[in-house]
Amino acid sequence: MSQTVDRALSILPLLAEGPADLSRVADRLGVHKSTALRLLRTLHEHGFVYRQSDQRYRLGARLIGLAQEAMENLDVREIAHPHLVRLNEQCGHTVHLAVHEENEVLYIDKVESRYPVRMYSRIGKPVAITVAAVAKLLLADLPENERRAAVEKLDYPLYTARSTPNADGFLKELAKVREQGWATDLGGHEESINCVAAPIRGADGRVTAAMSVSAPNVVVTVDELLTLLPLVRRTADAISGEYSGRTPVRHTDPVHHPEHRPEKDTV
Repeated sequence: MSQTVDRALSILPLLAEGPADLSRVADRLGVHKSTALRLLRTLHEHGFVYRQSDQRYRLGARLIGLAQEAMENLDVREIAHPHLVRLNEQCGHTVHLAVHEENEVLYIDKVESRYPVRMYSRIGKPVAITVAAVAKLLLADLPENERRAAVEKLDYPLYTARSTPNADGFLKELAKVREQGWATDLGGHEESINCVAAPIRGADGRVTAAMSVSAPNVVVTVDELLTLLPLVRRTADAISGEYSGRTPVRHTDPVHHPEHRPEKDTV
């Protein structure tokens, strides 16, 4: 029975490549056509495959619907929280999780710093979208036309001398974030607070959420915080892998290479 299930499941990734006829399915499985036909008929009865008028088979609507339903019912906060707690235990600093909803970037989870000097933020509160590292990651992943439209609608308050001053400057920052795959806020919102962030991706590779580590500069210097970037990225990758069902991608440490060090007054 396990061999039968294994063969039936092996048909699905084949059909994900495109419609296939009975001969191709049998060849891929290494079985007689009659065996392949029985498997296809069973999958067809459950709506997992569909037989076209040209006698080829493709993935069925039932399978696609189940996948969509499963994704909609995944709670990124529930999946991410144990990882955020573990990261907080390793570094001791404040850890945030954020998502992009209805033109705002909102914190949906937070693990407090163990140090007495902490940053003020709360779950459900919108972030300062033009400077926050998590916001940069979420906006940078938007298609170019949507990204530009969103950026041009924003106001650009000058929280500090390092705040993003205008839409053109923000678009340049987002282009850099999109290329490097991580972001920082080094005194852009509060001069005394620095932050490093990494993206959490869904099964389609799009950025679903973003997580960050933030700390006051009286606790750690910018350089000390930047050394945590590889750990932050590995944590984000682990969350992405669990959320999407993919094997996490391991990143090399970009901070140890001078050409990859972020400029302290930019992204």
